[in-house]
Amino acid sequence: MNPVRFLSDLGVQSKHAYWGGFASIVIALVAWLASQGKDSNDKAQSDRWGIFIGHWAPTFFGLGLALKLEEKK
Repeated sequence: MNPVRFLSDLGVQSKHAYWGGFASIVIALVAWLASQGKDSNDKAQSDRWGIFIGHWAPTFFGLGLALKLEEKK
């Protein structure tokens, strides 16, 4: 089964994925800002967490595009 069609059938819309992408950017920014006031060990962990969250954005945006194409069918 097509996973994008499956998500669409569950009611997930492209706008939901786009919001997820924007939210991950904001969360990554907050994690980076929070790391600025920490010592070097904690800062490294916060930086890695921010990078990890930041990688979600392209995934959500790509999923949003796929869902938009599915909505047009």
